[in-house]
Amino acid sequence: MRASQLETYRQLQKTTMSGRELEAEVLTKAAFLLKNCRDKWDDNERKIKLDQALKYNQRVWEFFQGELTNPENPLPKKLKEGILSLSIFIDKRIFEIMSFPKQNKLDIIININLNLAAGLRTSP
Repeated sequence: MRASQLETYRQLQKTTMSGRELEAEVLTKAAFLLKNCRDKWDDNERKIKLDQALKYNQRVWEFFQGELTNPENPLPKKLKEGILSLSIFIDKRIFEIMSFPKQNKLDIIININLNLAAGLRTSP
């Protein structure tokens, strides 16, 4: 498949995804960006790629925080509080990794992202 055809397919896929599917896709991408950094820790461009991956993860979780604090959000209060609590943990971990990068510190964020993505992909 040509690059332009592949991009057209990806754009179409994004427009036809449900909100849950899109959220799962974004979380999966965030996890794989971090996983790539973890798996290629000794790469010469690790610092740049790690910075990009951490910033992407920050944007993802900032989005969730914004959505969860919206008074119109229909999720149950307990669920919103739990995800917000998780997002605070993720924020702290991201800042910790930015300050003191260590390969194994990425694992928890990768696992949380992938587990949430898997949960979003299951039928409600």
